[in-house]
Amino acid sequence: MSFKLTSDAFANGQSIPAKYSCVGRNISPALAWNDPPGGTQSFALIMDDPDAPVGTWVHWVIYNIKPDMRSLHEDLPITGKNIDPDAIFVGKNSAGKIGYDGPCPPSGTHRYFFKFYALDTTISLLPGATKEQILKEMDGHILAQTELMGTFSK
Repeated sequence: MSFKLTSDAFANGQSIPAKYSCVGRNISPALAWNDPPGGTQSFALIMDDPDAPVGTWVHWVIYNIKPDMRSLHEDLPITGKNIDPDAIFVGKNSAGKIGYDGPCPPSGTHRYFFKFYALDTTISLLPGATKEQILKEMDGHILAQTELMGTFSK
């Protein structure tokens, strides 16, 4: 079975419910994944919108997700500190804030990619790192990756 990311909130390629957007509660959706490859030491997630008029807009960055975890619950706390005893770190989005920033396209329908990575290491960066910093740290350490894409329009 291949490494796969899913959500109870929406299917791949389908519309993301409004409650996860700026017109709703702006909370993160629940996500789940199956068993990763052997040797996985942590997971990382980057959610971004390549259709933003200013270029790819980063909505959510989380990393150092423990290798024995298989899901993230809905509405993860928005903080720059470790968000729970499992030491998940939260990074900075394109709005310059720490935490989840839901879909909020200025016009039209945009695509939102939840890119999920199984890593053979943990990320040495403190909470608040950017997508670019995370990608640099992950270089050469990605064992597997998968993505879930949802769409949204206001």
